[in-house]
Amino acid sequence: MRTIILGIFLLVSSFSSAQTELPYILPVKERAAVIDEILEDRMDNLLPQLMRRSGLDMWVIISREYNEDPVMRTMLPSTWLNARRRTIMVFYDPGNEAPIEKVAIARYAVGRLLQGAWDIDVYPDQWEALVSLIEEKNPQKIGINTSDYFGLADGLVHTEYESMMEKLPEAFHDRVVSAEKLAIAWLETRSQKELAMYPMICRMGHSILQEGLSEKIIHPGITSTDDVVWALRQRVSDLGLATWFHPTVAIQRYDPENFDHLRTFSKRPDERIIMPGDLLHVDFGITYLRLNTDQQQHFYVLKPGEADVPEYLKLAFEKANRLQDILVSNFTEGLSGNEILQTSLDQAKAEGIVPSIYTHPIGVHGHAAGPAIGMWDKQEGVKGTGDYIMYPNTAYSIELNASSEIEEWGKIVRIMLEEDGVFDGEKFHFLDGRQEEILTIPRR
Repeated sequence: MRTIILGIFLLVSSFSSAQTELPYILPVKERAAVIDEILEDRMDNLLPQLMRRSGLDMWVIISREYNEDPVMRTMLPSTWLNARRRTIMVFYDPGNEAPIEKVAIARYAVGRLLQGAWDIDVYPDQWEALVSLIEEKNPQKIGINTSDYFGLADGLVHTEYESMMEKLPEAFHDRVVSAEKLAIAWLETRSQKELAMYPMICRMGHSILQEGLSEKIIHPGITSTDDVVWALRQRVSDLGLATWFHPTVAIQRYDPENFDHLRTFSKRPDERIIMPGDLLHVDFGITYLRLNTDQQQHFYVLKPGEADVPEYLKLAFEKANRLQDILVSNFTEGLSGNEILQTSLDQAKAEGIVPSIYTHPIGVHGHAAGPAIGMWDKQEGVKGTGDYIMYPNTAYSIELNASSEIEEWGKIVRIMLEEDGVFDGEKFHFLDGRQEEILTIPRR
């Protein structure tokens, strides 16, 4: 039944996108069925590959209600909005290509994914039930979610770690290791079913974003940047979707004020009235079916008598598109984020581009686990997360900017772009294309 629902979703979405601006959005009940089908597929088919790649034969994830490990949150069924009491998930690989054993040391089975294995009459103490299972399976490496650099892989809180180690027999202590690589792999790797539906989610984001930055919302001389931000938030809410960050809308224009992309992160000015001749920038992302988008595009408000974007802004935009091409051409399995960053910056500078690259993984989190490819304030490389290497079937927000001196405005303009895509192990492709020209308000 759930496979049928997912198939109908993909078919209807593809059909609807050709007929309307916004793709079909599933009702909540059908979304839940899709989420559970995808999660079950990931558990059965993806998790065994990742455990064997990481070299762990047991993975223990522990959380208490409302203080969930980020990894555990991605493993909860659709009807579980939080963990319950203390939930302990145990994944064990018996070897010889046998199926992964999935057990919950908890008072409840975790949906249909993990069967409950805590008999409170035999083991009144939950930790003793966990220890009994560990002793029975006798794993050689017990992975727990601790990490120096990846917050998303560092979800085991101190008190739970202490309680586990206090109860665990001394003979197993030296087998307890960080599950960092496995946790990141689980979070960053997209299944084939996720890859099939991700383009439509990105199209949803593009549709909402482009509607918000149009004459449907913007009346020059009246509408403010803050008005547009809240119009985007309201539209997302009305559609039954969610945003994972508060959108931003910024203006670059012909005036003496210098513009720095730092303002889009932490030094946003008060709302400003949008006027003809403004170059608008929007940063926007949605969450749907537990996947996220992160998109930045540019729009130009036509002056009276203008029919198109000025040529000097078009040329500036072309440089940012070229920077995207350079970056994704350097995506290579096994290279670190820092290596890809340095190669791309050097190549862009050799072509006369003034680049800044701050690309990040995306997926079940907006700023997701995986290799950091620069940060806006760390163009020399990122310690730790930037040293992590690139794997296949991982998704990225290609976030960057290219600066151009605009003589007509007497200032530097930054074209700041961000589009989502996937690296399949051989090449990168954008999930729903990318912006290749500045759109006008009103549309031409």
